[in-house]
Amino acid sequence: MYLSEYMQQLGKAAREASASVCRASTELKNAGLKAIGDEIVAQRIHLMTANERDLTRGRDNKLSEPMLDRLTFSAAGFDKMVEGLHQVASLEDPVGEISDMIYRPNGLQIGRMRVPLGVIGIIYESRPNVTVDAASLCLKSGNAAVLRGGSEAIYSYRALANCIENGLS
Repeated sequence: MYLSEYMQQLGKAAREASASVCRASTELKNAGLKAIGDEIVAQRIHLMTANERDLTRGRDNKLSEPMLDRLTFSAAGFDKMVEGLHQVASLEDPVGEISDMIYRPNGLQIGRMRVPLGVIGIIYESRPNVTVDAASLCLKSGNAAVLRGGSEAIYSYRALANCIENGLS
């Protein structure tokens, strides 16, 4: 399969997913965020193993120490990812919020309502925790996400994506 065909399929799948995500209730989105956190905790050893594969590959490819440091999962990093998911779950749901309401003399009400965009594409450097941060913010705002991190952390990204998918299912 050519890359362009793959990207088209990925985009279509994300668009289909966005139709479900944008209709999800606040309670369902919050439950999903907490379930992702639970899955990360449950898969900690698997995530550490995947991250070690990335680090080994990075050392073999002579990545700089600062880059290796950004790639590394730590115990504190795991705790921050899970805490971040709970923090996002505790935020007010922005979807449907109405602001700047004005009333016209003819009775017409005009205001701004926050609605999901649909699909958000995010490209980021090799920081595995960004996968969870970006996915959680997109979920809370009712959007599907297509995430693309640097190739240096591919095993960590895949393991985290599995946690996200399992948590949401």
